Amino acid sequence: MFKSRNWKLIVVALTIIILLAVPGYSWMKKTNKEHAERQRSQLSPLIMVPGSSATVNRFNELVDLLNENTPYKHSLLKVEISEDGTLTYSGSIKKEDNEPFIVIGFQNNHDGYSNIKKQAGWLDDAFYEIAKTYKFNNFKAFGHSNGGLIWTYWLEHYYSDYSDEITIKRLMTLGSPYNFSEKSIKYKTQMMTDFIKYRKRLPKNMIVYSLSGGENYESDGIVPESSVEAGKYIFQNQVKSYTMMTVTGAEAQHSSLPQNKQVVRIIQEYLLKHQVKPGPNNSQNSKHKEN
Repeated sequence: MFKSRNWKLIVVALTIIILLAVPGYSWMKKTNKEHAERQRSQLSPLIMVPGSSATVNRFNELVDLLNENTPYKHSLLKVEISEDGTLTYSGSIKKEDNEPFIVIGFQNNHDGYSNIKKQAGWLDDAFYEIAKTYKFNNFKAFGHSNGGLIWTYWLEHYYSDYSDEITIKRLMTLGSPYNFSEKSIKYKTQMMTDFIKYRKRLPKNMIVYSLSGGENYESDGIVPESSVEAGKYIFQNQVKSYTMMTVTGAEAQHSSLPQNKQVVRIIQEYLLKHQVKPGPNNSQNSKHKEN
């Protein structure tokens, strides 16, 4: 009787193991396939995040300028994310385009540190979906104004979930007020304090470029230059390299910076794979500081 019962228990146990093993094997096979596809991928998108009050259309003119006078036309995908996490797509990524532009914007695009933290969470929702869909293994990031702050918060709090499979190669921030409207680093905002607190979470091999506008010697008309420069207390000695650049001349005001010809040239030269060689007049209005 005991032998019969033991035999029945063995059969039941084997059945359970088989039932569990089949979906487990299927899941593992699918995961391995996706991992292999990601490793082979040639896709290296430039993912852009606009600042407060801006929509997914914020970089339309910038994209047009980047696609001018070059045989390498970058396709454009826009992703807007609502407060409930719903993603709305417009545009597309062309099959032959290995360096597309992806703009991620927010339905709730208001200012303030509490909202920046929410937007970083929504950015993560969108990033997860596009990474799953397009299976890229590296990318570059660009953020104008608060867009740079959103990227920084995301890098400190979310990027570690992807870092084993997806590498961020470069981050470029443009007019990003790391200390908000404060003109002196002596008075650190809560956001600045938190960025410094978690800076060791930043990816060590990332290259960072911080651009500011020089309408005058103090600001781009909205953001104090010292607030942009405060980024050095976050990135310096934490990432592979950190370079500050100041753009002056025409269209150096805060809202005009994404269309500034010098900014366009800097993006082409430092973020995109097919770099445009600077001509005699292409860098005359920008100042560089590298750390």
